[in-house]
Amino acid sequence: MADAQTVEADPPWEGLQGNELYAACLHAARAGDRAAMNRLVAELSPLLWHVARSNGLDRHAAEDVVQTVWLALFSHLQQLKDPRALAAWLITTARREAQRVHGRKIPPVPLTDELAENMPSDQPTPDGEALRSDRDRRLWSAFTKLPQRCQELLKLTVLAGRTEYRLVADALRMPHGSIGPTRGRCLIMMRGLLEREGGTA
Repeated sequence: MADAQTVEADPPWEGLQGNELYAACLHAARAGDRAAMNRLVAELSPLLWHVARSNGLDRHAAEDVVQTVWLALFSHLQQLKDPRALAAWLITTARREAQRVHGRKIPPVPLTDELAENMPSDQPTPDGEALRSDRDRRLWSAFTKLPQRCQELLKLTVLAGRTEYRLVADALRMPHGSIGPTRGRCLIMMRGLLEREGGTA
């Protein structure tokens, strides 16, 4: 009984972080440890949620995507060749599933003229919308001109937040300490592109 309590109080992933934590939890999950599965879900679900939402899904569709990704993992626990690549695998799988779901979304039914005339609008004024659209166009134009590595890094750091830089490092296979400086250089590059875009507009 004492041994069982010791194991329970001190799981093999205790004190680990990042890839090492996920690998230890995955190994334990493969042996049937439900606590290890729960730890993986708690650690990585917020990131999967943001990946799904960033692909244009509403709350319910995003929840379905996150659930589908976890089911895919737990149905094929033995097949992931490199446990240390778990975070990257989950992010990639969530992105692909979200894009698949988004592609089959039913388009909204158009309003009739009568409904449109009588429905109060909470939309911005035409002038404000034009300014916002122009800003978004210039931002997106500058973003798409960045190197692919910068695009991936900025997407993931926005989604994961500063406190989860280690997840971004795991996903991109970069040293943890290089995420902040590299992100800074990418932002400087994007600012320069924006300034040139604004100057030619």
